[in-house]
Amino acid sequence: MEWSDEGIVLSARRHGETAAIVTLFTREHGRHAGLVRGGTSRKVAGMLQPGNEVSATWRARLEDHLGAYSCELAAPHAARFLDDPARLSALSAACALLELTLPERQPYPSLYAVLSHLLTHLDEPRWSEVYVRWELLLLAELGFGLDLGTCAATGTNDHLIYVSPRSGRAVSASAGEPYRGKLLALPAFLCESDPGESDASTDTTDSENRSPVMAAEKAPAVEELRSGLLLTGYFLANHVLAPMDRALPLARGRLPDLLG
Repeated sequence: MEWSDEGIVLSARRHGETAAIVTLFTREHGRHAGLVRGGTSRKVAGMLQPGNEVSATWRARLEDHLGAYSCELAAPHAARFLDDPARLSALSAACALLELTLPERQPYPSLYAVLSHLLTHLDEPRWSEVYVRWELLLLAELGFGLDLGTCAATGTNDHLIYVSPRSGRAVSASAGEPYRGKLLALPAFLCESDPGESDASTDTTDSENRSPVMAAEKAPAVEELRSGLLLTGYFLANHVLAPMDRALPLARGRLPDLLG
């Protein structure tokens, strides 16, 4: 068995004296692990930092075996943000979430396309907006998509400012007023597009080289972005990770406080 693909390093764990078990999120083969011989050497370990993009070839005697990777570095994203705690936390959080939530060997081309775009453009000013929308897409791909287009109570799209923590549906200001203490805040920038639409998420750029999941005309304020992270974090923690007896990664938990 053999295939070649491009992938993003999610994790590398020491195996024996010199090898490492490396998990990649690949474009065509999804989350896929393999053994890298010499993976703990200084040269190879630097390549296998979470968030780095690699070109990989996987070989195994049988399809269900662990197999072995040979990798070449394509883009050293991790090294770009060693002095930027917020962006480095976003990179680490994205990798950790994929490691925790995705089933093995199942492709998610839309998710891969948007994450690859995010990592490539993580040094741009509106990176945090793309990150929030990427988490919305992750929720949708995992079967927990949020319905932010119309009010759960009235069916209209007028003045949507809340989200029900139980159903994941938007709630208008008037319908949610009696329950405001129990509802989650819906930042305005997330009402301007539907990030769960597969047609938009499969194309990573448009004529202005902007992410398909960054549709807001005006850049959101920091507090809106924090609200967006708290919203997606709630559903990831309670609807996706809690049933697996897992918690949000530490890097993801710190991310809202690092925005500024």
